[in-house]
Amino acid sequence: MPTNFTVVPVEAPAEQEEGEEERPGGRQPPPPPAEPGAEPSSASRSRRGSGARRRQAEGGRVERGGGEGDGIPRENSPFINNSGLERGNIYEGKNMALFEEEMDSNPMVSSLLNKLANYTNVTQGVVEHEEDEDSKRKEIKAPRMGTFIGVYLPCLQNILGVILFLRLTWIVGTAGVLESFIIVFICCAGTMLTAISMSAIATNGVVPAGGSYYMISRSLGPEFGGAVGLCFYLGTTFAGAMYILGTIEILLKYISPNAAIFKAEEKTEVEEAMLNNMRVYGTCTVALMAVVVFVGVKYVNKLALVFLACVILSIMAIYAGVIKTAFDPPDFPICLLGNRTLSRQKNFPCAKYTEKGNTTVATELWDLFCDSASSNATCNEYFKRNNVTQIQGIPGVASRVLIDNLWSVYGDKGSIVEKQNQPSVPVPEEAKDLDLPYVFSDIMTYFTILVGIYFPSVTGIMAGSNRSGDLRDAQKSIPTGTILAISTTSFIYLSCIILFGACIEGVVLRDKFGEGVNGNLVIGTLAWPSPWVIVIGSFFSTCGAGLQSLTGAPRLLQAIARDGIVPFLHVFGHGKSNGEPTWALLLTAFICEIGILIASLDSVAPILSMFFLMCYLFVNLACAVQTLLRTPNWRPRFKYYHWTLSFLGMSLCLALMFICSWYYALIAMLIAGCIYKYIEYRGAEKEWGDGIRGLSLNAARYALLRVEQGPPHTKNWRPQVLVLLNLDSEQLVKHPRLLSFTAQLKAGKGLTIVGSVLPGVYLDKYTEAQKAEENIRSLMGAERTKGFCQIVVSSTVRDGISHLIQSAGLGGMKHNTVLMAWPQSWKQTDNPFSWKNFVDTVRETTAAQQALLVAKNIDLFPTNQERFSEGNIDVWWIVHDGGMLMLLPFLLRHHKVWRKCKMRIFTVAQMDDNSIQMKKDLQMFLYHLRLNAEVEVVEMFENDISAFTYEKTLVMEQRSQMLKQMQLSKNEREREAQLIHDRNTASHSTGVVKSLTAVATPEKVQMTWTKEKLISEKHKNKETCMTGYKDIFSMKPNQSNVRRMHTAVKLNGVVLNKSQHAQLVLLNMPGPPKNRHGDENYMEFLEVLTEGLNRVLLVRGGGREVITIYS
Repeated sequence: MPTNFTVVPVEAPAEQEEGEEERPGGRQPPPPPAEPGAEPSSASRSRRGSGARRRQAEGGRVERGGGEGDGIPRENSPFINNSGLERGNIYEGKNMALFEEEMDSNPMVSSLLNKLANYTNVTQGVVEHEEDEDSKRKEIKAPRMGTFIGVYLPCLQNILGVILFLRLTWIVGTAGVLESFIIVFICCAGTMLTAISMSAIATNGVVPAGGSYYMISRSLGPEFGGAVGLCFYLGTTFAGAMYILGTIEILLKYISPNAAIFKAEEKTEVEEAMLNNMRVYGTCTVALMAVVVFVGVKYVNKLALVFLACVILSIMAIYAGVIKTAFDPPDFPICLLGNRTLSRQKNFPCAKYTEKGNTTVATELWDLFCDSASSNATCNEYFKRNNVTQIQGIPGVASRVLIDNLWSVYGDKGSIVEKQNQPSVPVPEEAKDLDLPYVFSDIMTYFTILVGIYFPSVTGIMAGSNRSGDLRDAQKSIPTGTILAISTTSFIYLSCIILFGACIEGVVLRDKFGEGVNGNLVIGTLAWPSPWVIVIGSFFSTCGAGLQSLTGAPRLLQAIARDGIVPFLHVFGHGKSNGEPTWALLLTAFICEIGILIASLDSVAPILSMFFLMCYLFVNLACAVQTLLRTPNWRPRFKYYHWTLSFLGMSLCLALMFICSWYYALIAMLIAGCIYKYIEYRGAEKEWGDGIRGLSLNAARYALLRVEQGPPHTKNWRPQVLVLLNLDSEQLVKHPRLLSFTAQLKAGKGLTIVGSVLPGVYLDKYTEAQKAEENIRSLMGAERTKGFCQIVVSSTVRDGISHLIQSAGLGGMKHNTVLMAWPQSWKQTDNPFSWKNFVDTVRETTAAQQALLVAKNIDLFPTNQERFSEGNIDVWWIVHDGGMLMLLPFLLRHHKVWRKCKMRIFTVAQMDDNSIQMKKDLQMFLYHLRLNAEVEVVEMFENDISAFTYEKTLVMEQRSQMLKQMQLSKNEREREAQLIHDRNTASHSTGVVKSLTAVATPEKVQMTWTKEKLISEKHKNKETCMTGYKDIFSMKPNQSNVRRMHTAVKLNGVVLNKSQHAQLVLLNMPGPPKNRHGDENYMEFLEVLTEGLNRVLLVRGGGREVITIYS
């Protein structure tokens, strides 16, 4: 955050200041230094006071940082590149004049320290990516929260919640004390290891309010950050649904059962009626809470302390109740029939018979198990054989019930809750009658499902890091407060497991809804002074947790939307004028309603467990990656971390995901993967200095060092292409189809370097170079050409191309193929990319042992959107070039543009060749190469050179000779003009220089041009030119050139006859002549060879085999 400030100039000595006039702008020079021990003058004091006040006022103004021109927001930093400096104050005093140039971008040390002192952590969400819509700067109060209030208590409140009050007793009874201890220990260990990793990340610099999303996105990049951030958002939203379902369950089960709208007439309909009641009440509660959050978030925050008090009082009541059971256990009798627990929601005597006066009468149990109350009634077989007994539901901590509760008792859905080691008379297998007054298990239980249901009770460890902007010292408070909160809650959970197992009877623990204890909350039966302490406390606690989830989740979504990494979430970044996320709140309420419609707390808990576990997994991964990379910026203040702990935490979270529910885990990973790929392809590119980028650099370095060990094997060879582009005066690409062809040839595989050359000096042309690079990159994106762009500014185009061919690439990742367009206007002498540059490029690729591809008529090549429904790719294999001609059509046919084209291979047979045997050999060669292609052998016999060939050669040589004459006369004119210029320059020099020049200059330069001499020279030149032109018209063609032209004409005729209608023709490209004087003739030969063909690719191999028949 750049901060405006004033730099106090260094005071000059008094001797220098004497006689100085008033400075421009009304600025007075600083006063002379006072004598030692003297009092400062009043004027001096006033000036110092006003200067201090001015610095204080200007230092308080905060500006947002932002990249200029690149559209990428920069990290807010008080260190460098701050445009808020006052230019008039920078250069005051002459002592720093030596550093004037550096001060444009680098502040003085005094300025830096001043700005560091004024730097504050602004608590407005993710500040660095908020748009600059709000120009009004509000005064921000200094954060004052410490570790206890800011981190410890919020974490405590978020971790202790609905699962503790509603499900922990049931988990202990079902899994047993030992396995429950293991479940809690594994989950708490996972969160503790995550907290250690989170502490390291949170103390590695300033973490704005954004919590886990901010930490993960800045550590692992926008793709991981967005994916995990959205998973964390979904987890928080479903947590809100879970808390609301818990609130409704407490209301309808334990506070006001008569408030149910749907009532079951039969016991088989009880579960369905309860789910419908949860849906109706849950929907109303979600709507009410959304309205509360929309209207007054400040009231929700003020009530947080009340909700926290409810949690603490409830836990204190539990411990007080445990202590009381040691000497005075509460009276909660449990009625058993044999070893089966009876539901006592309807109050009836726990006996088959009861005494009324002097008469023994049957109790209501006979009406429930028999068809009448008479002695000869037909009764349930188990009821007849077993007695009704009554045991104490809470025998107390001094009893030996802990031994009975050590081991697990899992069961199927609908199984009866039975007391272990209780004598009973078994009966033959009977059908389960849900109308009987037993306590039934509502779901099938096993170890892994209990892990999924329990894990949400240890989430909430991010509450402290989410408030990092409100902390006085976040780097100290977050580790201390979070780890202390996890330690405290882990102790509470582990101690509760042991205490529940030691105080409460097993059948009561397995009774999820307290049916055996007259419909009381099981954990409430243990509490002191009354069960209602727990019931009311848990109700307000779960209600408050639901409100906080609906408050926090929309802000997290808003932070993700404002980062701009997920385009379709952009609308959720907006809100009310005060910044409240209205649209994000609506989406959160809608997703929360999905969880409400599920209506089962036990079904919702594993869903949010997946999302939280995935978030914690990536927090550990972020810490491990940063630690292993050892990036210079990784300097956490929290020192008690290690990459092995992070890796262990990551492995534990991954294992817990699949332990809880393997199909939920796969779905959550699929959702995160889809978001990741969406952000990768559609999201805005961000550079946050993330660890994945560093990991990629390390991996690239390692791979480059491995590749450097030797050239690739023939089986691994693929064209690594350097594409040479031509730019116009506006720095736009002249032939965009060249990039289309590159994309079709590469299909995103291998290395692609797109290069171009700008003539000139780099200091003068760097802006044009940047513009050219931007244009090429945008075109590469439009053509889907994946690769790198490299612009070279060189004195000549020729030298620039040479530099690219020699130095493009890095280490083993260098190009082995050069792709360029045919210079269509090579016959024009003013063309910058003349035939001379082209021929020299051909020679250099040959010298560098690189393959060369020259696309002729490139503007006729297809775009990536075109499709050839039929046609041929014809290969004219004249000489063996290492197999390039075979490999290129195979690669092209992988692309959808060329997929339906057939491959045909033509080869030329001479007079002495057996064309039939050649065709058989070529077919066998293609069979071993696993290539499907038609083969044809074309016979070319020796015949006389036609008059057309002779005449074409003659015209070519005449043109070449004429060009040389024109070039020579041009050079002479330039040389004469240069001599005149040198003479005029020398005449205006000093006398000393004149004498030196006279000695040093050759005699022929010291010439005087008279009118007569000028006229004679003109006539001389004219006669010379006329003589030269007469020689041109009387010359005879060179026989070697005639033979070459004959080959070009003859081969062109054969190719036109066979491949005139082919979609693409690939030809061997003949090499340039060894004698450089025939370069222009070489261009003519190539022009004749390809005349009349629409799309031609001239191919020249790199001198090595690129395709093999071996596996």
